[in-house]
Amino acid sequence: MIERLGTYRNLFSLHDGVRVLLRMLEKGDKDLLQAMFAQVSDEDLRFMRANVRDPAVIQQWIDELDYNRVIPLVAVVNGGIVGDATLHRGQGRYRHTGEVRIFLAKPYRQRGLGTAMLKSLIDIANKLNMHLLTAEIVADKVSVIRAFQGLGFQLQTSLPNYFMTPDGETFDVALLILPLAKRSTIDF
Repeated sequence: MIERLGTYRNLFSLHDGVRVLLRMLEKGDKDLLQAMFAQVSDEDLRFMRANVRDPAVIQQWIDELDYNRVIPLVAVVNGGIVGDATLHRGQGRYRHTGEVRIFLAKPYRQRGLGTAMLKSLIDIANKLNMHLLTAEIVADKVSVIRAFQGLGFQLQTSLPNYFMTPDGETFDVALLILPLAKRSTIDF
């Protein structure tokens, strides 16, 4: 199954007619990924786990590309990457779980792209016989939490002061879990 992920492709249109290709991140995508993350606002960057504006961070992701650990799905529009959604696979005793993360370029938010990317990751996780997915979302991001809940994620708990920005401000984090059904609509 993992070997076939590199050939995954999903071509569709957003609600407004823009054509999007979903595919796995590849070794040759470094410049495209850097171009997307170079546009990240200061506010978005505060809530990211890594300094995605740093080319060394992107280079490390490319160098360590391993679909057995992280399944990186990108959204491509007109030859550029406009979205990045990842499924971080649990290891050892947590091998049945995965954590999803997503980032969309600002012009592509609230247009259905995030939902499409998350649905693809859910289908891939089902194909890999995973049992549950988790998402950690800053509790203030109510619309993001609702979007995940719309796909079946369930709020499990709120973790007080769990996330700290680079400047030291802390935020509560909502922990959401999606129990997976043993079905999939994607064929690799």
